[in-house]
Amino acid sequence: IAQNLGSKMTSILRSPQALQLTLALIKPDAVAHPLILEAVHQQILSNKFLIVRMRELLWRKEDCQKFYQEHEGRFFYQRLVEFMASGPIRAYILARKDAIQFWRTLMGPTRVFQARHVAPDSIRGSFGLTDTRNTTHGSDSVVSASREIAAFFPDFSEQRWYEEEEPQLRCGLVCYSPEGGIHYAPRTGGLGPA
Repeated sequence: IAQNLGSKMTSILRSPQALQLTLALIKPDAVAHPLILEAVHQQILSNKFLIVRMRELLWRKEDCQKFYQEHEGRFFYQRLVEFMASGPIRAYILARKDAIQFWRTLMGPTRVFQARHVAPDSIRGSFGLTDTRNTTHGSDSVVSASREIAAFFPDFSEQRWYEEEEPQLRCGLVCYSPEGGIHYAPRTGGLGPA
């Protein structure tokens, strides 16, 4: 049975129509300003991302260090860790076709100066302050998306989502909860989010 589920999961993931998941973070500089936070949320919605999960949290310095360990030893590492632990952040699991690349394009270049000139309508071009305080983070590959989603949403099962929710959402069975700020597939009987 487990092998059968594994091959079913693989076939769903390989389907060109399947929705892709990515992690999106809204950094403390944006969360500290409710109008910017709402503007970024609206950009997510207007660009037809499905918000699968969302949470706000204070990130401990140790968690930041672990998350950004690939950058340890680089000149910006300590500044980035201190900044990300400096205030609340908002984490999203976003879904859509080609979600990783689409979110990265919507964010714009990492360097704010470059974003303002090359992609002025991007999130970073519009709201970024510095290369560290650049409003957002996004996964850069399918592998990093899975790892990063698990770090921020440890109770989320990517496999279960692809088996149970993704097919319905992909077919257009989508409701949006303004109170919870997430999309969901309606349950039989109209009971709301699962």
